[in-house]
Amino acid sequence: MTAGDGVRDTLARLRADVADLHRMLTRYELVTWTAGNISARVPGRDLMVIKPSGVSYDDLTEERMVVTDLHGRLVDGDQAPSSDTDAHAYVYRHMPEVGGVVHTHSTYATAWAARGEPIPCVLTMMADEFGGEIPIGPFALIGDESIGRGIVEALHGSRSPAVLMQNHGPFTTGKTARDAVKAAVMLEDVARTVHIARQLGEPIEIPSGQVTSLFHRYQNSYGQRTDR
Repeated sequence: MTAGDGVRDTLARLRADVADLHRMLTRYELVTWTAGNISARVPGRDLMVIKPSGVSYDDLTEERMVVTDLHGRLVDGDQAPSSDTDAHAYVYRHMPEVGGVVHTHSTYATAWAARGEPIPCVLTMMADEFGGEIPIGPFALIGDESIGRGIVEALHGSRSPAVLMQNHGPFTTGKTARDAVKAAVMLEDVARTVHIARQLGEPIEIPSGQVTSLFHRYQNSYGQRTDR
């Protein structure tokens, strides 16, 4: 790949970021063995950085991260990219606002995916982060754009950065790869809590107007302002 110093610096930073973020997946117990992956869009380029296929999390370094174009073709790196690369690439091509994508097989979120059932919005934390229920995407085989197409279709018209692909597991998106990791962590937490709530009885859904109010407050007012 021929690139100027600016692009090389950006790729080096993203490779380091993506490698480091994979450690968060193991820290929060969202993955096992070599399953799961994180990617990051390269700003201003039709490129992404993604985990190589079948490599142990203990062996993931920034040097081993690979770069592909947004059709999943290897551009830079010594190893084959993740088996989910085509899905990530499809999301980036059709959702220009997305800068990061995460896929895990986290236990509780994947259990909901196995049921083919959306997670109802019964927690204020769900309203804050996801803006409503966590939608279900269709069953799709691994290895081509089918999963990516299902993700985009399921998230169309939804405020949720997360989707549960039926019989497969969760995919999350974000403005950055770190945002997508945060969504994956919070998704597993709410999936577990709502499952436990159902063991006690039927959870109470939050009215849609209140969900919208909570979502806008969290997205626009929560945390520290960066312009001070």
